[in-house]
Amino acid sequence: MNESEGTVRIGIDVGGTFTDVVTVRDGTLHVDKTPSTPDAPEEGVLDGLTLSRDGVGYDAFDVSFLAHGTTVATNAVLEREYAETALVTTEGFRDALEIGRQARPDIYDFDATKPTPVIERDRRYEVTERLDERGAVATPLEDADVRAVADEIDRTDVDSVAVALLFSFENDAHERRIAEILEKRLDVSVSLSSDVLPEIREYERTLATSLNAALKPVMDRYLGRLENAVRDRSIPAPLAIMQSNGGTIDADRARRRPVNTLLSGPAAGVQGAAHVAALAGAEDVITMDMGGTSCDVSLVQGGEPVVSTELTVGDYPVRIPMVAVHTIGAGGGSIAWIDAGDALRVGPRSAGAVPGPICYGRGGEAPTVTDAHLLCGRLDPDRFLSEELDADADRVEAAVRERIAEPLDLSMRAAAEGILDVANANMERALRLVSVERGHDPREFGLVAFGGAGPLHATALARELEVPRVIVPRTAGVLSALGLLVTDRIHDFSSSMIRRLADADPDEIESTLASFDEEGRSRLDGVADDRIAIERSLDCRYVGQSFELTVPVPDGPITDETLDGIAERFHAAHERRYGHASPDEPVELVTVRLRARGLVYPPELSASAATGNPDDAIDHSRDVVFDGELHETRIYDRDQLPIESDIEGPAIVEGGESTLVVRPAQRARVDDYGTILVEVAP
Repeated sequence: MNESEGTVRIGIDVGGTFTDVVTVRDGTLHVDKTPSTPDAPEEGVLDGLTLSRDGVGYDAFDVSFLAHGTTVATNAVLEREYAETALVTTEGFRDALEIGRQARPDIYDFDATKPTPVIERDRRYEVTERLDERGAVATPLEDADVRAVADEIDRTDVDSVAVALLFSFENDAHERRIAEILEKRLDVSVSLSSDVLPEIREYERTLATSLNAALKPVMDRYLGRLENAVRDRSIPAPLAIMQSNGGTIDADRARRRPVNTLLSGPAAGVQGAAHVAALAGAEDVITMDMGGTSCDVSLVQGGEPVVSTELTVGDYPVRIPMVAVHTIGAGGGSIAWIDAGDALRVGPRSAGAVPGPICYGRGGEAPTVTDAHLLCGRLDPDRFLSEELDADADRVEAAVRERIAEPLDLSMRAAAEGILDVANANMERALRLVSVERGHDPREFGLVAFGGAGPLHATALARELEVPRVIVPRTAGVLSALGLLVTDRIHDFSSSMIRRLADADPDEIESTLASFDEEGRSRLDGVADDRIAIERSLDCRYVGQSFELTVPVPDGPITDETLDGIAERFHAAHERRYGHASPDEPVELVTVRLRARGLVYPPELSASAATGNPDDAIDHSRDVVFDGELHETRIYDRDQLPIESDIEGPAIVEGGESTLVVRPAQRARVDDYGTILVEVAP
């Protein structure tokens, strides 16, 4: 029997505006949304659980799986509200966090400033020790030196300590000895770079370890409160947390490795999009998740989200493996405003969950993207998804007239559509960044639109980018929550091992991969052997290069012939990525990687039970603005659309948690899973 049948499985994703809950019981999917509670995120999660239980009617003991996508770590970094943290590092490397890299966001900006270090200089301590590039001890570590540092830290109000020593990825003995002494003498949590990111590049490794240390107390408190509340409700399922790499881990490990959750929610959305796209027969898609405060875009190739170690969170380059999501401040709550040059701007400031857009009736005063949709006729104020929202179209018109239309001498229609055009231009740039600027032709991809606002904008964006098809899941407004239920358990392992590939010892690489394999299977305790997948790879580069490419390692023992084959694959990968290769140049091994994946049984996505003629799903018609003109537009109730329904634009399809705009000359069809496929006219 499929493990999703006969039990209750719940995915909960916390967004900036709403907390989304997807519950699957006996193959039936149930959706709930509740306003997020930014000051206490666990309250929104618990409210969602209450709605789920009341709506589905299950007993707490029936819950066999509970997964959560969280923004706690992300918000802590963006708002710099993390724990008081100290750093212990090798003598001479105290300022690595401050020096950073020479790269600047704008090479011509001579006033550019580096991001504020995660740990202030007076909280950074040095110890006398040194390992060489192969991990051999050049200068021994003295316990007395570490105890002296511990005494200095003890005189501060530090809650957490990061330890990052030179070449600890080759030999972690000194880091572990420091941790042993600190934990014995101080009441602090300790993060080691040899655990968090055992890879080359001192700045990035020290930064990741410092962020992890700074986030540990924050995540520990949050997950502690949440787990206690879940237990108080007698839910037996262990809490699983979404990671940035596109897999889940148990809550205990998330508490120890919070840096791995920095893109928790967005990664779940990409996984959900990849799953729905595959059901629609599309393995290469661009994903677009537009919620209330932001828009996340990403790329899926061959059915798998693209993972990168070169992403930035806030001001910081974090080299932890993460689904390659690019985020911009463009959401339904993005505020429209006029800059000093009398140009219309949208975002990045957002009305957020509270007070939200004006049309939510919670006291919002600044016009937003959602308000513009209301004025253009694309949203029905009588069909907002929450009874707590009290739309007031007159207040929306007054605000747009006063703040946008009159200052720019525009009609109300032009002002509203102008807000949407500017928001679309912002998102189009983001979509080009993850596709065109990385060598991918959007005309060869589909566009999966989700989030509460994504389907409102997707068909216009697809037209501009010449994307042939837009894919809108039945659960578009809560796809990140659904993604939690289709996501595998994943553990990533890595260790830098800088050698020329021709000189590398196959037995050493084999031994490293074997230890990763053993640890990975141990962490996947309870997963059947036939549900475990092991993926091995090596990061390689040409000698003298600064950046590397990841090359898959075939199954079987590592031999000289295996390494020769990897060199050939590297040359081919370099040719694909950069348009050239140098087969006569020596290849350098940089990092050994392994991913242990525990495969889940995704829940079945049954289609709508609606039958009959699609015309029966037409609720009414109203005038909607498209390209400056009013078009009489049919309004469909998505829940009443039977499978295989054909829809001709212009049309609006209103669902429980999202609204799809089908533009004039576009056609849409409902597939067997309730997904709407929009064919975009050139």
